[in-house]
Amino acid sequence: MKVILLERVEGWGSLGDVVNVKDGYARNYLLPRAKALRANNANLKVFEGQRSEIEARNAKAKEAAGGAGEKLDGTAYILIRQAGESGQLYGSVSGRDVADAVNGAEGGVRVERSMVILDKPIKTLGLHEVKVRLHPEVVVTVTLNIARSQDEAERQARGENVINSQFEEDRIADEEAQADLLEGGAGSIEGNYVE
Repeated sequence: MKVILLERVEGWGSLGDVVNVKDGYARNYLLPRAKALRANNANLKVFEGQRSEIEARNAKAKEAAGGAGEKLDGTAYILIRQAGESGQLYGSVSGRDVADAVNGAEGGVRVERSMVILDKPIKTLGLHEVKVRLHPEVVVTVTLNIARSQDEAERQARGENVINSQFEEDRIADEEAQADLLEGGAGSIEGNYVE
């Protein structure tokens, strides 16, 4: 189906382009969300008559998104989640979780979960950079600090790898326990005995 794009659509084109897309994509996504019009003679005339208004509206929306993006770009959010010893989360962090974290913070920027760009859900502890598309032409990056506790989140923010640190602490404790066993002699009991 041929459509006229009313805004930039990634992978297809920018405002005013006439592109050929699959029927389902046009019917189920582009047309209901007012991102495109069917490309026929009547709609082409309507679009050309309203082109300046559409461009002005798009520029205003882009400017508003750019202002919000300046506030949001580079910000960091802490998410406390349960995880195993190896740093694997019990569950995952999805676009909804990211949107809730951004909306819950002070700053006044509203983010819908559809604006969050995640290739795959986040399933490990650590610092993760996530892209947020505020407008088709405005994409910002936020950092998620996923940890098991507030203390662990602060350690991660300083650059410490908490999983490796935990394994190192466990290894040192094991070595100390082995040294104590060897020093005292395995199974020996110190003290006075009466036979």
